[in-house]
Amino acid sequence: MQRPNAAQLTYGSATVVLATVALLLLSGTTTLPGIAAVCAAGLLLGVLVAVTMPGRAGPVKTSAPVRSASRTAETSGTSGTSGTSGTSGTSGTSGNEEIRVPAARVGGSAGTRIGS
Repeated sequence: MQRPNAAQLTYGSATVVLATVALLLLSGTTTLPGIAAVCAAGLLLGVLVAVTMPGRAGPVKTSAPVRSASRTAETSGTSGTSGTSGTSGTSGTSGNEEIRVPAARVGGSAGTRIGS
């Protein structure tokens, strides 16, 4: 099962809150079992709304296509070995591909100091 998207979470949460408040006001119950039953009904209704809402139609688009290493090796003429078959010195990358380097991770308390 896919993770719910933002719209599903928003509609489900809003349904839980609004349905629970409306049922509590309309029923006028003051007993603990009655309030628990109304809250459970609101929660079930919210889950039903979130689950039955249509999700994403396709994958999320990114700015640049990500190619796996095996596909890069297949398209450049190399078979994953260190030999230079076809091109000299490019090692499986074409001229229009961008090399992506991950950003450095910063610890949790690195930028939280206010004064010294």
